[in-house]
Order: sequence, then C-alpha cells, then structure tokens
Amino acid sequence: MSAEATLTGVGVGPGDPELLTVKAVRLLREADLVFVPVMADRVQPTATAGRTPPGAEAGRAEATVREYVAPDRLRRLPFALDDRGGVTARRTAAWDEAARVVVEAVEAGARSLAFATIGDPNIYSTFGYLAQSVRALRPEVRVATVPGVTAMQELAARSGTPLCEGREPLTLLPATAGLALFADALAGPGTVTVYKGWRRHPELLAELRRQGRLPDAVLGRAMGLPGERIGPVDDTTHDLPYLSTLLVPARRDHRGGKL
Repeated sequence: MSAEATLTGVGVGPGDPELLTVKAVRLLREADLVFVPVMADRVQPTATAGRTPPGAEAGRAEATVREYVAPDRLRRLPFALDDRGGVTARRTAAWDEAARVVVEAVEAGARSLAFATIGDPNIYSTFGYLAQSVRALRPEVRVATVPGVTAMQELAARSGTPLCEGREPLTLLPATAGLALFADALAGPGTVTVYKGWRRHPELLAELRRQGRLPDAVLGRAMGLPGERIGPVDDTTHDLPYLSTLLVPARRDHRGGKL
C-alpha cells in the first residue's frame, strides 16, 4: 500500500442524527467509504456485503448517517447480531466476510474508511470484532475510534433521570450476561442500566418486582427513531426490539444524600 489506511469506528449515538458530534460528522463526510452494520437476514443472498439493494431495509446506524453520507459511499456489512450462544459459526463467518470486504476496499485504494456504529464504538460494539479481524488480515491498517452518545445517556436525558450522584456507582450490563448479575447490581447502591433485554425482559421484570424497583424503572425503545417509546416499565411491555434500554435509578432519599 502506498499510504497508510485508517479504519475509524464512529459512534453515531442511539438513533437521532442530531446527536452526532461535530467530529463524527466531519469524519463521515471525509471518508472514502462508510460501512454500516446490518442484521445478516436483512441483506439478499446475492448482495452479501456492499451496496444497499433497492428497497432493502436500513439498519439503525445507516438510517442515522444518511443525512451526512451520500448513498454511493455507503456499504453494508451483514453481521449475525442476533445470534445466541457466543462465538457461533455464523457469527465467525460474518466477521471474516466483513473484514474481507474492508480489506478489499483498502487494496482498491481507499485510505479513509469509517464504520458507523450505534452508541459508542468502545461499548458493546461490533466495531471491536471488525477491527480485530481486519488487523489479522492487514496489520498495517491503522484503527481509531470517535466516541458517541450512548443509549443510557439519551434515556437519562429524555426521562430526566440523573445517572449517578456523589459516591454512587453506575453499572452497565447486557441482559445476556444473566439474571444473577442484574439481581446483584439492583441490590447495590447505584443506578443500573441494561442493554439487549428484548428476549429476557420477562425475567428482568420479575426481578424488578421482587426487589421493589419496578415503579422507578424506565424503558426506552427505538430512541431517536419513528415509533420511539420512552416511559415506565409495565406488564404489557414485551414487544421489545433488539436495541432496547432499561434504566433503574439509584435510591435517593434526599438531595445530596450520596455525597
């Protein structure tokens, strides 16, 4: 390669295009190509990775950056985002194929490549796996990240819920980590935020009720997108999308009580 290529994971926030940072917008506009992750089953078999097929459904990252990136610079990378059971064969194959597409773009002359990821590229993001896979094929490719607004920050802002005060800890965990971790965090002194609770929501709901935390909990779905819903958690809330966020604020008896 005649010049160093850079792959940058760009955090684009939870879905509202106005929450991108100035730096994120600049890098997306300057990039030779912008890759976006999509569910593997949203791409036609004949268009595994690359240009968006006509009429295909856009993923959340793609929908968020369309305002800043011309369609001819957007490329889709299918990932097994909904796989369960750790490092499955389907998930591994998706990582390898995505890395191959990125490396081919570099070999074709692209030097500035961006990967738009929902939230922050260093928090439960597909970007880390992509970066590792690309470096395994081309160690000379430079990897960088640009931080983004997280879903828990947006949910806290929209619901008027301070995330942490004084000496309070802040716990962020995926529901896939298991109910025991969630129960332990709830029993602690700080705020608890849970990502990816869609399939495990009934278990989370039962634990909230058991510990008397249900009245304070807030749930955010499709934040920043059409059809978003932000509000209390109740027994009828079971139709959750993959990217949903549960926020359980710390117990606070009086102002400054945790200082």
